[in-house]
Amino acid sequence: MDKRAWREEIRRRKAAYSTDELKVMSAGIIEAVKQSGRWKAARCVLLYHALPDEVDTCHWIDEAAKEKTVLLPHVTGDTSMELCRYEGDKSLQKGAYGIMEPHGTAFTAYDEIDLAIVPGMAFDTSCHRLGRGKGYYDRLLPLLSGAYKIGICFPFQLIDGILPATSTDVRMDEVIGKVETKGGK
Repeated sequence: MDKRAWREEIRRRKAAYSTDELKVMSAGIIEAVKQSGRWKAARCVLLYHALPDEVDTCHWIDEAAKEKTVLLPHVTGDTSMELCRYEGDKSLQKGAYGIMEPHGTAFTAYDEIDLAIVPGMAFDTSCHRLGRGKGYYDRLLPLLSGAYKIGICFPFQLIDGILPATSTDVRMDEVIGKVETKGGK
């Protein structure tokens, strides 16, 4: 399948789950990240404020900010985004695509970022990432040369095989998405 077909397939798979089921799966995935050595050692992390169909990071951001410097993306154009320091829920405003984003001075000390937690439409077992198609993360992640990149996804977004990829698609160092739930589909 090509990238467009994979995106359609993942949307179809997501539709089979209720919001509550996705929240339960999200909690397990976030817990797996929090238990990882990379998370425990990191001081400055890139997170994201989730869309309704992504692994839910929204409630985790405040908790993470109590122990680490947390950066969130801020979309600045049709194909560009910058990072801003998270300063609490009051610093967030609805931005592009309805995503809650921080506003303020851009964070450009990319070499200080230890860990990047990255969403995606799908990942494969070789850590290739399929995004939503605009290339925001594929342009940002090469700037974070010292950051370990963990893709997070629901189990049904983890593809056994190889996703189509180009030379500009940034691979993850690790993918966390195999979290089983009771009665899982």
